[in-house]
Amino acid sequence: MERVHGPVVAGSFYPAEPGVLRATVRRLLRSAQGALVEEGVRALIVPHAGYVYSGPVAASAYALLERGSFDRVVLTGPSHFLPFLGLAVPDATAWSTPLGAVPIENPSPGEIAEVVTVPHAFAREHCLEVQLPFLQETLGSFTVTMLLTGDIAADDADDALDALLDDSTLLVVSSDLSHYDDYETARRLDRATANAIIDLRPGDLGSASACGRVGIQAALHLALRRGWQTSLLDLRNSGDTAGPRDRVVGYGAFAMHAP
Repeated sequence: MERVHGPVVAGSFYPAEPGVLRATVRRLLRSAQGALVEEGVRALIVPHAGYVYSGPVAASAYALLERGSFDRVVLTGPSHFLPFLGLAVPDATAWSTPLGAVPIENPSPGEIAEVVTVPHAFAREHCLEVQLPFLQETLGSFTVTMLLTGDIAADDADDALDALLDDSTLLVVSSDLSHYDDYETARRLDRATANAIIDLRPGDLGSASACGRVGIQAALHLALRRGWQTSLLDLRNSGDTAGPRDRVVGYGAFAMHAP
């Protein structure tokens, strides 16, 4: 039976009207800034705030993708509202946005030990959904594996992700960086986090480095295992994009690619 999960944050984190959403994503992609990355992109690290805040930074990563370049996306990010053990998948066969429904291709809990079905974890969660319109606009047709990280060690998350990735699959890690520091403090903290990501030093990331720290660390372990390199595409915060500078949230966009 088909079970389509409706959008949770359309109209708040991103536009709910399809034409406006498509135009917004296309404008962000056209305006994207970032370093040039060689071919062979295997993974992206992108922020997940409202598009007015983090959309320009996320677009710096998504602008690297070409339509049809990946058949499947493994999308992971932190659970913001519900604690649980392991990696949670939704009880749905598709997730819809105003741009249409994306088929979900999730492993069963028995297939990968760390995976559990926790439908309630997705009831208010935004970190995965906000990535879908960017992926719909850049990739076109694809299936998605949606994984929220709960209480799980980065090494265990790494093993689970490694089992899900092949040459036709893109890994997308959804994470913001520092939270609610003043502008200059955030710039200093986020630069240290960015350097750890670029240099593939997962052990140098702490709980205050990024809300999606576990997913980032798992991706860095994968990069070390598979010989990927990491490039910084954009590093800003909400004080640079659309908010005040007394309490900001940090955003970074990174690409991992095979040399």
